[in-house]
Amino acid sequence: MKVAVVTESFLPQVNGVTNSVLRILETLRATGHEAMVIAPEGEGVPNEYSGFRVKTIPSIPIQNLLPVGLPLALPTRKLEYLFDGYAPDLIHLASPFALGSFSAKLGKKMGIPTLSVYQTDLAGFASHYGLTIANSSLRKIVGKIHSNTDRTLAPSRWACNELREQGVENVYLWRRGVKIQLFRPDAKNAEIYKKWSSNGRKLVVGYVGRLANEKRIYDLRFLARDSNIQVVITGDGPAREKLERQMPNAIFTGFKSGEELAEIYASLDLFIHPGPNETFCQSVQEALASGTPCIVPPTGGPSDLVTHGITGYVINTHRPDELEAAVLHYRLRSDKEEMSFNARTSVESRTWEKVNAQLMNHYTEITTRKVEGSVA
Repeated sequence: MKVAVVTESFLPQVNGVTNSVLRILETLRATGHEAMVIAPEGEGVPNEYSGFRVKTIPSIPIQNLLPVGLPLALPTRKLEYLFDGYAPDLIHLASPFALGSFSAKLGKKMGIPTLSVYQTDLAGFASHYGLTIANSSLRKIVGKIHSNTDRTLAPSRWACNELREQGVENVYLWRRGVKIQLFRPDAKNAEIYKKWSSNGRKLVVGYVGRLANEKRIYDLRFLARDSNIQVVITGDGPAREKLERQMPNAIFTGFKSGEELAEIYASLDLFIHPGPNETFCQSVQEALASGTPCIVPPTGGPSDLVTHGITGYVINTHRPDELEAAVLHYRLRSDKEEMSFNARTSVESRTWEKVNAQLMNHYTEITTRKVEGSVA
């Protein structure tokens, strides 16, 4: 099978969309398929990944329009030439917006099946920044984009419902995989934990991800003031300096990856992701795989991943009283080891191999139906 992977985000940007695309490309390579990546142009974009070519489309930054840190690709004839020359069996649209919308229209025009993956809640981000009008418009735009594709995959039940409310049909649940061999409980670094916890006196609570306002990391400032709690923030982004001022007692590790990141996850007592607009939240899944119970809000995809009282807590994280009560409840629990075990086992079967095998089945189904339909 020849797959054109069209993504709104790619290396060197590191985020959920990019990471998912990389895992998909690795699976396509391992299973003998062909692929070509089409992404917005930008400094540092590689020419290839996993042996597949990467082609870029002219773009402009949109931070001033919507603070999500993504470039806005411009629709050009180059895209049609790329599809025509490559002749893919399928177009995979990763978190489609401008580039994905144009690609979906071209796919329909050229008779190429399209599969879209809903991954970024742009409308939710707009609400966070007080852009009410943009919220309504973006929901309609995103709904229309996915309605123009043959099948849409969404990473959580919440995300599926969001799309269906916009009139999108043919929506299927497709979760993300996790590197369970990398993120594991025994990656815990005893020396780091001893230092962070002040020899076990403090509870170590952490966050991992992009440091941006829409993630609501500042909700952790109340915990950071507690002398019995050590807050650890891992990641980088535009809000870092502001957060460092708001939480002078917190530890900011900067961006980490690989074994260093695995050590951090496993060396936390609790992981908290307060962002209310996550369609899935890979960092929650990685924390669970590390045996670290999680505290997440009731909105968005993370609530799909955490079972309240069993693998963590699903609460209104923006409310200091609820957040502090959940942390205190965990501190007083006598079954912390059981909770850690439950966290790990809840995601243990979600390997990228299994998850992407499901994706390959979706590819086969929509390409087969397209062929059958054209024959009929």
